[in-house]
Amino acid sequence: MKKLLFTALLTMSISAYSQYTLPAASPRQKVEQQFSMTKLTVDYGRPGVKGRKIFGELVPFGKVWRAGANAATKITFDQSVNFGGKTVPAGTYGLFVIPQEKEWKVILNKDAQQWGAYSFDEKLNVLEVTVPVQKLSEKQEWFEMEINPVDDGAADLVMKWDFTKVAIPVKTGKPETVSKIVEKLKEIKQIETAK
Repeated sequence: MKKLLFTALLTMSISAYSQYTLPAASPRQKVEQQFSMTKLTVDYGRPGVKGRKIFGELVPFGKVWRAGANAATKITFDQSVNFGGKTVPAGTYGLFVIPQEKEWKVILNKDAQQWGAYSFDEKLNVLEVTVPVQKLSEKQEWFEMEINPVDDGAADLVMKWDFTKVAIPVKTGKPETVSKIVEKLKEIKQIETAK
C-alpha cells in the first residue's frame, strides 16, 4: 500500500513539474507591423551580450550571420515591397547579414527554414543591400529588432545589439497606386453598406 501511494505521489509530482519549461538562453520573438497595404513580420532569436565582445569576435566581421540566434531569422512581406531600395516580391525569406565595422550587407535568402547560417547558400539570395552602422550611446544587452513606421507607406526595420544599430528602409508601392486601392475599397464598402 505504501509503495502504491509513493508511486502515485511521485507520478503526480513529475507531471506537475513537466508543465514548466526553462527559459531559452536566446528567446524567440516575433514582431509585426501593418503599414499602408502590407504587413511586415520578423521571427528571430534574441541572444544576449552576457559580457562578451560581440561584433568582430562572437559575430566575426565579413562572415554571414543569421541576424539572431538558433534557427535563421525569418522575414515575411504580405505584398511586394521596396526593401533598402530594391524590390522584393511578397513571401517569406531568411534574413542574414554580413557585418562590417562601418556598414552591413543585409541579405534576403530563399531558404528561410535553415538552422543558423551553417547551410547558407548565396545562390539562393533574392536581394542584397548595404546599410550604414550607427553607434548607440547605451548598450543594448539583448539583440532586438523593431519595425518603426516612418509614414503611411514606409517603415524602418531596425536591428540593435551591444553598441551597434542598423536601419533598413521598407516602402510599399507607389503612393498613387495605394490611394487607388484605398478608394476602391471605400467604394466596395459603400456598396455593401447600401445593400
